[in-house]
Amino acid sequence: MRLFEKKSAFKKFVDSITNVIYDNPELGPQFMEELEESLIMSDIGIHTSDKIMSELDKAINEKYIITKDGIIKEFTSIIERLIDKGSRNKMSENYPLIILMIGINGGGKTTTIAKLANIYKKKGKTVMLAAADTFRAAAAEQLQTWGDRVGVRVIKHEEGTDPTAVIYDAIQSAKSNDIDVLICDTAGRLQNKTNLMNELEKMSRIISKEFPEATRENLLVIDATTGKNAINQAEEFSNITDITGIILTKMDGTARGGISITITDEYDMPIKFIGMGEGLGDLIPFDAHEFAEGIFYE
Repeated sequence: MRLFEKKSAFKKFVDSITNVIYDNPELGPQFMEELEESLIMSDIGIHTSDKIMSELDKAINEKYIITKDGIIKEFTSIIERLIDKGSRNKMSENYPLIILMIGINGGGKTTTIAKLANIYKKKGKTVMLAAADTFRAAAAEQLQTWGDRVGVRVIKHEEGTDPTAVIYDAIQSAKSNDIDVLICDTAGRLQNKTNLMNELEKMSRIISKEFPEATRENLLVIDATTGKNAINQAEEFSNITDITGIILTKMDGTARGGISITITDEYDMPIKFIGMGEGLGDLIPFDAHEFAEGIFYE
């Protein structure tokens, strides 16, 4: 399935760019000014917008681009270069694999865990979930419901208990049962940032101590509908732990979608997956070329 077969959150970004290109009779200074404005209005940061426009202006002059089709081709190429992180856009295929799921409450983290578990189960991998968000009411029960739906075991403790203890028990169970993929939910909000940092650091230490042979992925789940606030989340969580990749959720909603380009460019975070709906099959592996081409895909 193509990334943009559905009417997605990226559509507003698509429309704003195409409207500027096709509504301007001449590719002059006014066109360039309106194009940059449309980038910024689509939640692309000023720094990234400046970079895009600088590269586009250079290409226009050096390649003598005078047609709108030429502009579209060059613009698409620039976007692809910005978001393409090569092999980093792919999940590790070395097992056993521990995935730490990070992100604020309400961003779609729990449902994304279920979708990810479903992907690995369909690949023939054994999967286990760890309900280490013990601070949010009914978080473990919600994860258990999804675990039952996907058909994978969930390790959980009582609400309010030490989340690191859940991780410890899950690791022991995963090792004894030769589990390929252990996906760990984490708290999205604690009393303050220091507590959140401490909890994630404790989890990292226990994983390194108890399961050093496992491959690690720390995935930040970001709701695409939150616009520029999503960029703040990327910055905050990158200061707390090493983020190996981004999962953008709710890309079938109403967000402008440009945040994806800003996050990959300004914070050097590769996008691993994009969530395009609520179904278990609606988590799509990220493809930089298809993503860039999708800007002008009908």
